[in-house]
Amino acid sequence: MADLKLSETRDLTRIERIGAHSHIRGLGLDSALEPRAVSEGMVGQTSARKAAGVILQMIKEGRIAGRAVLIAGQPGTGKTAIAMGMAKSLGLETPFAMISASEIFSLEMSKTEALMQSFRKAIGIRIKEETEVIEGEVVEIQIDRPAVAGAASKTGKLTMKTTEMEGVYDLGAKMIESLGKEKVQSGDVIAIDKPSGKVTKLGRSFTRSREYDAIGPQVRFVQCPDGELQKRKEIVHCVTLHEIDVINSRTQGFLALFTGDTGEIRAEVREQIDTKVAEWREEGKAEIVPGVLFIDEVHMLDIECFSFLNRALENEMAPILVVATNRGITNIRGTNYKSPHGIPIDLLDRLLIITTQPYTKDEIRKILDIRCQEEDVEMAEEAKALLTHIGVETSLRYAIHLITAAALACQKRKGKVVESEDITRVYNLFLDVKRSTQYLMEYQEQYMFNEAPIGDGDEDGTNAMLH
Repeated sequence: MADLKLSETRDLTRIERIGAHSHIRGLGLDSALEPRAVSEGMVGQTSARKAAGVILQMIKEGRIAGRAVLIAGQPGTGKTAIAMGMAKSLGLETPFAMISASEIFSLEMSKTEALMQSFRKAIGIRIKEETEVIEGEVVEIQIDRPAVAGAASKTGKLTMKTTEMEGVYDLGAKMIESLGKEKVQSGDVIAIDKPSGKVTKLGRSFTRSREYDAIGPQVRFVQCPDGELQKRKEIVHCVTLHEIDVINSRTQGFLALFTGDTGEIRAEVREQIDTKVAEWREEGKAEIVPGVLFIDEVHMLDIECFSFLNRALENEMAPILVVATNRGITNIRGTNYKSPHGIPIDLLDRLLIITTQPYTKDEIRKILDIRCQEEDVEMAEEAKALLTHIGVETSLRYAIHLITAAALACQKRKGKVVESEDITRVYNLFLDVKRSTQYLMEYQEQYMFNEAPIGDGDEDGTNAMLH
């Protein structure tokens, strides 16, 4: 008899891409906005995190709309990590739009339109509406199927109960199909939206929790609802202004959001939407949620974009603007004038500036520990000490990149724990910026289109290239 081959099944919901900032869970602050040494994936940068926490508190209280914050610091000091921590701390209901300044120039629309769309993505609207809902525990579902196929549509009865009453509802073909899609069975607690007929499965009743010996982790047990079966409920929809813009400006409506064909949106459409939203606010139907727009590498914007930002921040429905840069005193793009961070002085005057400091040796070690845990790499203490030393001498980013490479080198030699020899091996395989520049200085004559002055190839030349 042939051996049975069982196909390997994997839980797809648990597979996640590991990104540069996937270990960030928040800003790592306590209730008094004091930064913890190591918390929620954040290490060091205590003053910057505390400042970000104060801004976060103001955002949550709605006291900082139309303001702008600049996170400035050397490369690899955690500027984007602080912005990601702010996004995670704000939660899902507060919109957080994230763009790189160079994106503005590569989109098939004008620069100001691309910035305006980014601004509108960062402004949320909480729309409230009342609807009639039938909510209760399913007692029984009876479906009468016709004897001859195609003779008549299916009909049935649905028996539902709460802690105080029980009711029987007639089912049509559409409702039977909806219940089938949701895999509703007796013992489930469901909610039926009366106007649309949408069925939502809330969970399984606690009274049925002992029916099966084994239950999957996704099964959620809830109490049987009390009161009447039919009740009025307030439903809250959270959308962004940009989503409303797209739905109202395209013939295919909300499907344009999935195709990505947003294009340029006319100013008249936006004015009408703003007027309608203002009406909803007065009637108490809607509430504005100012979110956060994060622009990374902000020095890549030009003088026209900076002028637009100046005006856009004065709008009453402006989000909180957070920008980041690693530049010192440099040219403002589109002009010959120099300015701090490559940002015009009039816009710099509007910004609250947060600075980040280079990481210390201990902080680099803690960050590497977190990254090893995130990338599921087991590393010996000696190897971690060597990697920390490399991080201090070269850069933190380079040291982080070596973690997975060293793990693969360890796998190659059939090892289970990454040792110093694996770190040394990948360190010799992959050059950091300093060693790469030194190599270029030594062999510059053999490269094409070389513009560096030909010297002795000494370290002074290398440092000049790096600074």
